[in-house]
Amino acid sequence: MLRAADAAVYQAKERGRNVVALHSPLEHAAASERFTLQNSLPQALTQKQFALEYQPVVDLNSGKLTGVEALLRWHHPQLGLVSPTRFISIAEDTGLILPISDWVLNTACAQVRRWQLAGWGEATVAVNLSTRDFVRRDLPQRIAAALRTHELEPQQLTLELTESMVMSDPTSAAELINELAGMGVQVALDDFGTGYSSLAYLRRFRLGCLKVDRSFVSGTGNSSGDQSIVRAVIALGKTLDMKIVAEGVETLEQANFLRQSGCDDAQGYFYSKPVSPDHIQDLRRDIPQRFFSPNSAQWYSLQMAEGDS
Repeated sequence: MLRAADAAVYQAKERGRNVVALHSPLEHAAASERFTLQNSLPQALTQKQFALEYQPVVDLNSGKLTGVEALLRWHHPQLGLVSPTRFISIAEDTGLILPISDWVLNTACAQVRRWQLAGWGEATVAVNLSTRDFVRRDLPQRIAAALRTHELEPQQLTLELTESMVMSDPTSAAELINELAGMGVQVALDDFGTGYSSLAYLRRFRLGCLKVDRSFVSGTGNSSGDQSIVRAVIALGKTLDMKIVAEGVETLEQANFLRQSGCDDAQGYFYSKPVSPDHIQDLRRDIPQRFFSPNSAQWYSLQMAEGDS
């Protein structure tokens, strides 16, 4: 009964609160999993069940890796590999997201330092911030401590925020973003276009990067509306002197459209799925050869497109 009640409360919160949610037998499996994950989370860090994978971010003009995005994975002893979509909300609700975020930040910074010492001097990493991270008053101090501990320059770290996080309190968000930018850390607005950003506020934020949401990128091959939205986001970002990164690139057609539209960087399964840190150095060599050498399909396609234009 307690598990059923907890599941119903969770559903009510997901629907915006101040609503009634009734538990049903169909939701028993989800409730049981949530109960299991909630009980397992406190031990996940101490028992070293978390790991980071890294998805490369590719320069659309040269094919070089401009950096990576760190993505959290949980290797649960009973449930196997658990996606962040299944446990991040639980970690947020319980407050356990804070020590998890600290672990992610320091692990990612330590990995960048290892790549740096191995010869990738310009390595950078993007780390996603949670809602609870963003409201912590000591966030700039935590970031500075991590950079200092792992001997990184501020520009080697990007912090990714969502529109909903920023627009929940735009004034406070602007102060924090501007403080982080003043430290030299790049701040990126993730999933841009899916929320309700005010352009007036967007101009006040010292953002270094806009990330085009995958839902728009996926439609660029067959939707003139999505193409127009992506072009508009790119133009807006360029006007505000931001780097533009497209997420969820899965086809050659999408990659070519983004490059021709002036997008700077891209990430997605077209180039590589998230991989362990040991594979990133191989991808630094393989991606330019596979997609940007004169023998590659992408290079040939780009030459044909530019010739037509």
